Amino acid sequence: MKKILSDLLNKQTFAGYIFILPAVVGTLIFIIIPIFCSFGLSFTKWDLLNTVEFVGLENYKSVFTEPVLIKILTNTFVYAISVTFLGVLIPLVLAYIINCKIRGSEFFKIAYFLPFVTPMIVIGIIWEWIFDPNIGILNQILNLHINWLYDTNFAMPALIIVSVWKLIGYNMIIFLSGFSTMNNELLEASKIDGANEYETFKYISVPLLSPTIFFVVIITAISSFQVFDLIYVMTQGGPLDSTNVLVYSIYKNAFEYFNVGKASALAYVLFAIVLILTLFQWKIRKKLVYLEKD
Repeated sequence: MKKILSDLLNKQTFAGYIFILPAVVGTLIFIIIPIFCSFGLSFTKWDLLNTVEFVGLENYKSVFTEPVLIKILTNTFVYAISVTFLGVLIPLVLAYIINCKIRGSEFFKIAYFLPFVTPMIVIGIIWEWIFDPNIGILNQILNLHINWLYDTNFAMPALIIVSVWKLIGYNMIIFLSGFSTMNNELLEASKIDGANEYETFKYISVPLLSPTIFFVVIITAISSFQVFDLIYVMTQGGPLDSTNVLVYSIYKNAFEYFNVGKASALAYVLFAIVLILTLFQWKIRKKLVYLEKD
């Protein structure tokens, strides 16, 4: 009997390994190996055609001595912080309102979630028409004439608006799932004690939802630092590098200037920034998350 069970267990274990093998191979080929290869390439000079030449830390020196780097980093942080703040606050408020069982809540859930499942390329093209200074519907509604994507003062805010609009539905669904697990007795007790909606939201709902908020902040911040497709479609980093961010700069160095070594160095600068910010957020989580313990 033991032998039969052992053979069955071995067969089940073997079958399990077979099922996870494609995912493991894909992760190894497309994620793990490229990580180590790009780190090695960051110490070389290579244009995709000629022989790879080892140059040591020259790529990193070139990255940190470029005058445009400060502008790129500033754009990246402004975009990421703005999208993270608005992309968490607005969905949180909307989720609280919908959770109050307002009329048509199911319709609003679908309506807000649709932009998230729409490809970013399609969204970029549509919003280009909306922001068009001549025929765009936004200027017509506001009765203004603003060159949204061609003005250094408005190009970045325009991208932030589009990104937040796309994120609202996804983050709102996460918050709604958090609200569904919340103890309704506490909310009812606060109302019995005379708390209004704002006080209930601030002093009861937000603390209880703080683990979910913390999670959403981290994933939104990381994705914001990796923005590329929206900028590639709508502004190409312009005008005058006002929307140029780290990932788009990596793309330009690798596939327009054919400087793979410098692009890899920029990629690891981005990796270091995201890692430091994530570790910092994780370090202060006990101050931000209700009843958080190590």
